[in-house]
Amino acid sequence: MFVDMPLDQLRAYRPERDEPADYREFWNATIGAARAAATPPTFTPHDSGLSTVDVHDVTFSGYGGHPVKGWFLAPRGAAGPLPCVVEYIGYGGGRGLPLDWLAWSAAGYAHLVMDTRGQGSGGWLPGDTPDPEGAGGPQTPGFMTSGILDPEKYYYRRLFTDAVRAVETAREHPLVDPARVAVAGGSQGGGIALAVGGLVDGLAAVMPDVPFLCHYRRATEITDKAPYFELTTYCKTHRDHVSRVFDTLRYFDGVNFAAHATAPALFSVALMDDVCPPSTVYAAYNHWAGEKDIRVWTYNGHEGGQNFQKAEQIAYLRELLKP
Repeated sequence: MFVDMPLDQLRAYRPERDEPADYREFWNATIGAARAAATPPTFTPHDSGLSTVDVHDVTFSGYGGHPVKGWFLAPRGAAGPLPCVVEYIGYGGGRGLPLDWLAWSAAGYAHLVMDTRGQGSGGWLPGDTPDPEGAGGPQTPGFMTSGILDPEKYYYRRLFTDAVRAVETAREHPLVDPARVAVAGGSQGGGIALAVGGLVDGLAAVMPDVPFLCHYRRATEITDKAPYFELTTYCKTHRDHVSRVFDTLRYFDGVNFAAHATAPALFSVALMDDVCPPSTVYAAYNHWAGEKDIRVWTYNGHEGGQNFQKAEQIAYLRELLKP
């Protein structure tokens, strides 16, 4: 069943933003420190057993100079410069195997898949990147409340910084055209793509698919599904921390990142999605400052359009990037 406003109301839904006064300074300092701590990335050939794609095992410097893993795939024997898709992963998942990520290289793109620090044991794709700077202190199991009382210590500060550095790593690869780099992801990956869209200049496209990490307060008020339920559970227990929780989340809200984004964007939303409710997606979409379009999957839940949406993304980038 539909879980949120009617579609005509969703299309007009543009809530007020609550952006911290030092938002720019916070993120400029965070990303600047990561760049200062970075060492050169490594791309090590990986024998995947595949005959049509070249695969490299990637290690690059993320937040704090911490090593972050990934996969870099490209059509076998391709000569650059190629357009590139940097992809981020849904909640609980890691980079998995190269076999999990063949669509973009098959479509003619270079493709960097970023592992997700600390995740990869959520029951679907394994990961290989630890999070050496866990915040400590009380938290609800999961990642949503790790360091939630301090923006400097919040888990997503580290993860979003990794994601920015992944784009910078892709742009440094000799096979990649740095002017034709797009970012994509579903659910948590879509929320990460939104953040990168607001933090990185010159992206060719941003493709958030049923994005998570948007319009947090409304999400906690209208869904009891995980992962937003982690925030609700924390606030239920720590009644005296509610204001501090949402003060922190202002720095990490996809709605605020969207207002700073200028790249063209292709969103998706599912009207029966009770994990990332449609109004939270439209809140970010309607604040997106660049050109934008959205695909609406009327009878789907959080799975969204799946490969139907992938086909839409391939067609969208074919027109924009000419692989």
